[in-house]
Amino acid sequence: MKRAIKDSFSGLPREFWWLWTATLINSLGGFVGIFLALYLTTGLGYSAGFAGLVGSLYGGGAVVASILGGFLTDRIGRTRTILVAQLTTSLSTLVLGFVGDAPMIAAMAFVVGVSGAASRPAIGATIADLTEGPERQKAFSLNYWAGNLGFGVSAAIVGIVAQHGYLSLFVVEATATFVCAILVYVKVPETGVKLDREHLEDSRFFAGYASVFRDWVFMGILGMTFLMALLFQQAATALPITMGIKGFSSADYGMVISLNGFMIVLLQVALSRVVKSVRPRRVLAASALLCGYGLAVIAGASSLPFYFLAVAIWTLGEIIFAPVIMSLVAQLSPAATRGRYQGMYQLAFSGAALAAPISSGNVIDHFGVNIIWIICGVIGTVAAIGYTVLGRVAEERSSGSAELDSRSDALAT
Repeated sequence: MKRAIKDSFSGLPREFWWLWTATLINSLGGFVGIFLALYLTTGLGYSAGFAGLVGSLYGGGAVVASILGGFLTDRIGRTRTILVAQLTTSLSTLVLGFVGDAPMIAAMAFVVGVSGAASRPAIGATIADLTEGPERQKAFSLNYWAGNLGFGVSAAIVGIVAQHGYLSLFVVEATATFVCAILVYVKVPETGVKLDREHLEDSRFFAGYASVFRDWVFMGILGMTFLMALLFQQAATALPITMGIKGFSSADYGMVISLNGFMIVLLQVALSRVVKSVRPRRVLAASALLCGYGLAVIAGASSLPFYFLAVAIWTLGEIIFAPVIMSLVAQLSPAATRGRYQGMYQLAFSGAALAAPISSGNVIDHFGVNIIWIICGVIGTVAAIGYTVLGRVAEERSSGSAELDSRSDALAT
């Protein structure tokens, strides 16, 4: 047991652990996304409609950030992108806590959304640069675990911090983000490659993204990942609506969804170790089926135990999915455009966060609450087939590249 725990946390470079620490600190202080709607309606007296608009602007900022952050990661470097993005987030979060008029609140929420998510491609690219092979998957798993651990603690203590006034929440988050920016810049060296003449074309905005779009294997896998992101979003969109229509309270929903975070914190490291030797396409296909069919269980749920069962099933899928897909994206990305690949990966999730509330709401309005969960089962099946087919091609491409590299090394010696 002790050896398994030691192996789960060993073998990674020191620079990764500084990045991991920054991720944990950032998520521990991540209050704005949790309490923003409550702050606007209860603290400032704005309508629920305005709070929804601000939330959409905040989420829309993440869509812009995926593209912009990916470009900056390749253009100016990983650590500089993290520094600029997080310093901007720190300042804009603080300003958001002081402004009170609607236009400024909306504008600053969008800025926080952009800057807060712009560092994600750079963080993903840095982890990919620092690691390779099985250690890369381990690193992504641990970083994902740190983010969820911090978010869980943050959600638990946000009410306690808010007792000192809403402004204290903005101040704490701004301070935490500032500390992370300086920590990463000082402790994590630049890992991006210096572009040679051959790759200068890829440093341009449109040319660089054009090379990503031409990678049909990656774009296909990205499409399947968008479907998976739509499934994950149902926990925050369709699930509370379904439980409300079926007579359950918000407290019931809170208990059910809390199982997701509890399982991730408890099982993420252990399950990642279990699947590390399994082919990525098999893990991703299994994850898609667990998520899709786990959500499909909700169509027939009539009591809380059924909802707990559904959450447990799709959470297992989420746990094994996250580190494997992150590692696969890193594996498929050339070093010169790794930031853009990470940006497109983040776009799948931020895009799904915008699309899911609209699409699931319309399905529920026109066809009822049970149909949305049956559709989730279909989506999971489609994603499983897609990952199986595209994953096989990706593995063949990776093995071919590895063979070519080994031949080049042999000729060089």
